[in-house]
This record gives sequence, C-alpha cells and structure tokens, in this order.
Amino acid sequence: MTQEPKIFPYIEHLLQGAEVVWKPLGEIAEYEQPTKYLVKSSNYKDIYPTPVLTAGKTFILGYTDETEGIYKASISPVIIFDDFTTANKWVDFDFKAKSSAMKMITSKNEKEVLLKYIYYWLNTLPSELIEGDHKRQWISNYANKKIPLPPLSVQQEIVRILDKFTQLEAELDCRKRQYEYYRNKLLTFNEIGGGTEIVWKTLGEVGTFIRGNGLQKKDLITSGVPAIHYGQIYTYYGISVEQTISFVSRETAEGLRKVDYGDVIITNTSENIDDVGKAVAYCVKEQGVTGGHATIFKPSEKIIGKYLVYYTQTTEFSNQKRKYAKGTKVIDISANDLTKITIPLPPLSEQQRIATILDKFDTLVNSISEGLPKEIALRRKQYEYYRERLLSFPS
Repeated sequence: MTQEPKIFPYIEHLLQGAEVVWKPLGEIAEYEQPTKYLVKSSNYKDIYPTPVLTAGKTFILGYTDETEGIYKASISPVIIFDDFTTANKWVDFDFKAKSSAMKMITSKNEKEVLLKYIYYWLNTLPSELIEGDHKRQWISNYANKKIPLPPLSVQQEIVRILDKFTQLEAELDCRKRQYEYYRNKLLTFNEIGGGTEIVWKTLGEVGTFIRGNGLQKKDLITSGVPAIHYGQIYTYYGISVEQTISFVSRETAEGLRKVDYGDVIITNTSENIDDVGKAVAYCVKEQGVTGGHATIFKPSEKIIGKYLVYYTQTTEFSNQKRKYAKGTKVIDISANDLTKITIPLPPLSEQQRIATILDKFDTLVNSISEGLPKEIALRRKQYEYYRERLLSFPS
C-alpha cells in the first residue's frame, strides 16, 4: 500500500486550508512544434549571437548567425521538452532549436498556473522510459499526468524558494564556465600571445599516431599490465592518468599497442560529435596498452602531451574535428584525419607553464574530493530534497 505524501509544514501553513486541485498537464499547459525555429546550418561559432539548444545534457550546442525563426524566450520563457527522452530545460533567453523532437511547453494561463511551477514539478517525475519505445512522450504520456495545483500565491512561493537553490547552483556553474573561458584564452595566442613566439603545426608534424587494436572489456583484470579501454576515457579519466583502474595479462599485452609515459590516448569513436576526440595524457611510469577505438599520439620533442590534451578541449579544436568527424548514430574520426588538425605551439617552457596553470584550474573545477564538484553536489542534494518536499501533495 502506497503511503500518501505529507505536505511540507511550511507549505501547509501557506495553504491555510485552501484546496489543492489535480489536473491533467495537457489541460493547463500547451505545446508548440519547433519547426519554424529549427537551425538550418551547423556552422556554429562562439562569436555568433544566438544559441542553438537541445533539451539534453549538452543544452547549448553552439551559436548561430541566423536571424530568422528565433524563439523569443527573453520575452516569454518556455520549457523545452525532448519528446523521446523527456529531458527538459527552462529557457528565458532567445534561441534556435536543433531537433524536431523538441516541444516548446508554455502555460495556458500564467494567472492560474505558473510555467516555472510546472517546470519544477516535471523534474520530480521518475523516468518511465522503456528501451526501444519510440513514442512521442508528451502526447502519449505526459499530457495525461495529473499535476497538483495549489493557489497561485503558494505556487509563487514554491518557485521563489527553488529559484534560490537554482541560483546558487548557477553561480557555481558560472565559475566552471569561467575556467573554460580562461582555458580558451590561454590557448588562443592571437589574442594574448604578446611577445610569445607561436608556430602553427599539424599534429602529424609534431608526433606519431598509432591506432589501437584488439583490447576488449573481457580482457580487463585487476592486476598485471596497465590498460586503458577507450570507454574509460569518457567515463572515468580526466586530463591525465597516473594509475590505471584496469590491467591485462602479460600474454594479452603482447598483442596490443603500447603506451609510454608522456603519450596521449585519443578516442576515435563516440555516440556524439562533442565527445569524439576526447584525450587523456598517460602519466603512468610503467608501459601500458590500449585497444581499438583509440589512437596513441607519441609526441616529438616539440610538444608536451598534457598541453595537447588541454588544447583538445578548446573551441578551436572542436571546430576542426567537426570537419573530419563522420557518421550519424556512431561518430568516428580517423587517426589519419587527426594528423591534419593544427595546433598553436609556443616554446616548451610556455607549454609547460600553461599546462601547470590549467592543472590548478582543473583540480578546482573537476576534483570530486575538493573544489566545485563537491560544492555543486551538496547544493544539488539540498535542492532535490526541498523540491521533492515542496511539491508533494496528497491526491
């Protein structure tokens, strides 16, 4: 028997006995198809004014210079809703859409039901997606879900409280974006190079590429020769690896490509274009191995491996790899195409200085045990705790 949720004491006080009405979401919210807002070109540049959005994790795919078909969310905010994954985002700035599967959700009457209240309530719902289900979720599922509707004044107070938590998290996220901004600045020498002598070289001119081979997940064991599976570069490793989490036997290692201290491992395959080409510097003293879907870059005396890894995270690198990446469901960039990507090369001492500065930023921004992630995780838990309680009403 399911226990009825208890009303949060503060909300119970605000209600003062007023009725909470439950209505199907489709009765109080409406949607618009994104057709007239879809971006036509994928030529994104940071200098362009209008963001191109997806409701998924990436959110801002890039910026476009297209001037027609812009959704004016700065005038009338909107919830963007992915009709297949049910991912959703609150948007209060002008944008263009990328996917035809996106729906723009608005309130039918803001004087009765706040759109921001709907947004916060939507995010309390557990995922009900079934693998292989390709239904359009808004019409077939979400429009029929019943939402609790307290009086407008109570909705406003719930939104005010949850906005405070969201603002705190946004401030922390802003610090993370500042790091990304300064990383790009440090590696954009035409703006800040000053007296530093810079030469541009292709990666093929400053190192050797060796395509990985043969390593499978079933080969991985808990001790032996250090091994990095390409999937771990996405899910586990950051800028560099000092100790691997997986190993292979000596016998298995004999047939695999070798990775030496200072090398860089670059992924060749991903499910999306943003992730393909992710790199990690191999800083393990013992020689290791890697497998297929990854390429080993062995740097010459002209480049420091970790400097290259940081460069792979810049907008400039991203723009270049997009020219060479191929595929739709699975994106691939070949080792041969990686050799064609150009990179700015200051003297080795300057490369080391930049890598050292960015190492400190990386610790601040990405370390789970210290810095922003720990603080963001704490704020996220607090936000989710209060969101669940503020939006719990007995039916």
